[in-house]
Amino acid sequence: MRSPLAAVGAFVLPVALAASALVGVALLGDRGAASCRRLPEPRLPGVRIVSMSAAGRPAVTGVPALCAVTVILSHPPAGDRVRLEMWLPRTAWNGRFQATGGGAFAAGAFERALAPAVRRGYAAASTDAGVPTSRSGAPIWALRRDRTIDEGLLANFAYRSVHDMSRIGERLTTRFYGRPPAYSYFTGCSTGGRQGLVEAQRYPGDFDGILAAAPAISWNRLTLAQFWPQVVMHEAGVYPAACEFAAFDRAAIAACDGDDGAVDGVIGRPETCRFDPGRLVGTTVHCHGRSVRITPVVAGIVRRIWAGPTTGTGRRLWYGLLPGAPFTWLAGTTKPPFRARRGAPFPVAADWIRYFLYRRPGFDLSTIGYAGFERLFAESLARYSAVIGSDDPDLSGFRAAGGKMITWHGLADQAVFPQGTVDYRRRVEATMGGAAATDRFFRVFLAPGAGHCAGGAGPAPTDPLAALVDWVEHGRAPGTLPAGTGAHRPPIGIGTTPAAG
Repeated sequence: MRSPLAAVGAFVLPVALAASALVGVALLGDRGAASCRRLPEPRLPGVRIVSMSAAGRPAVTGVPALCAVTVILSHPPAGDRVRLEMWLPRTAWNGRFQATGGGAFAAGAFERALAPAVRRGYAAASTDAGVPTSRSGAPIWALRRDRTIDEGLLANFAYRSVHDMSRIGERLTTRFYGRPPAYSYFTGCSTGGRQGLVEAQRYPGDFDGILAAAPAISWNRLTLAQFWPQVVMHEAGVYPAACEFAAFDRAAIAACDGDDGAVDGVIGRPETCRFDPGRLVGTTVHCHGRSVRITPVVAGIVRRIWAGPTTGTGRRLWYGLLPGAPFTWLAGTTKPPFRARRGAPFPVAADWIRYFLYRRPGFDLSTIGYAGFERLFAESLARYSAVIGSDDPDLSGFRAAGGKMITWHGLADQAVFPQGTVDYRRRVEATMGGAAATDRFFRVFLAPGAGHCAGGAGPAPTDPLAALVDWVEHGRAPGTLPAGTGAHRPPIGIGTTPAAG
C-alpha cells in the first residue's frame, strides 16, 4: 500500500512506537496538589471571570480521583458567557496539559474528551466557546434578534476560545500542582482539527504540540462544498437511494483497489482512480427487496459529486468526495411515506447556509440550484474568509516557537475532503521553504480507507498523540503512524508524503 495523493509517494512500512513515549515526565503524587476548592481565579487581559467553582469528582465512572473546575468567563463589553471545564488528576499527573477540541458547531466535547485525557495522566480542558447549539446541533447562537450575525460569538467559535482555554488551563494547572506543565498539547478532529491549525496560525506559542486530525479548514469553502451533492441532485431532479450510491462505491473500489500495489479492499491512490460511473449504467442494484436499474442520470450525478463544485464556466470552487468515500452523509436522501424521495442535506452545511448566509433558519434549501450555489459560495468567501477560513499557510511563528504538529486524514472521509488538507500542506511548503523545511515541524499522514476521524474499511492511527509526544519531547519525528482497524488485523504504518502533505 502506498500513501496517496502525492507526486512522490512514501511507502507505508510497519513501525512500532514505544508506549514509553508517554513517560517523558516524572509522575507526581498528590503532595504538590492544592486544595480543589481554594484555587484562585485566573486573571487574563480582555477576559472577565464571571464565576469559578470546583468539585472533587465529576459524575463519570472510570476516571481517577481529580479536581473538576468550571470557569464561566466573558469578553467585555460583550455579554457572552463561555463555559470552560478543567479536570486535574489528584495523583499520577504526568506533568502535561492537554486542551481538547470539538466537532461540527460544538467547540468542545467535555467529558467525552476529558475522561480519556485524565486516564492518561493529563490535566485537561474543554470549552463551549459560549456558543450553545440546539438539540439538533444547529448554531442558534449565530443570529441576533435583528437577524444580524453575532460577530463576537463567531470569533469565539472561530479562534478565540481555544486561546483562552490554553491560558486559563495552564494557569490553573500551575496553581494546582505548584509548578507549570512541562509541556502543553492540543488534540482535536474535524472542528477540533481546524481549531488546532488556527492555534498554530494565530497563537503559535500556546502549545508545544498540536494533533489536528481531519481538519475542517477552509471552513467557508468546505461547508458549501458539503452541500454540492444536494445541488447536483436538485438540478437533475433525481434523488438516488443509498443502495444505488453504495454500488458506485463498491465498483470504484473493485476497479482501483490495486492502484497502490496492494489489493486490500480500499483505494490507496484515489488520485489515479479512473473508474467511470457510466460503466454501471444498465446494471441492476438490489435495494431492500426491490431491483433498481442504474440510469445515465444517476451515473452523471455520481460523476459530478466526485468532481466537486464548479462555476457555470467549469472553474473548480472546491473538492468533492473521493472515490471510495461513502455518499451517505453529503448525498443523503430520504423517502417520506406517500411522497417522492428527496434530499437530506448534511446538517453542518445546511446550517451554515441557513444561519450565516441566508440568515433565515427556516429557509428551504431544496430551492438552491447551480446559479444560486455559485452566488452563495462567493458570498461565503467574501464575508467569512478572514474570520474562519482557518487556512493561513504562514506558520513561521509556530516554527520559531519550536512547535510540532501532526495531521492525519482518512482518504475515505465522508465529510471533510482530504484534498483540502493536502492543498494546505502544499501551500505551507510554498510559504515555509519547501517540503523538507516543513517536515521539521509539520507532518501530514494519509490513511487509505479510513473514514472521518475514525472508522472505515482501512486502518486509522491507533495513538497519534504518543507519536506527537515522542516528537516534541524526544525529537523523534515520525515517518509513519501505527494504525489498525481492529483486534483481528495487525497494526501497520500510515505513511507521510512530504512532497504533497
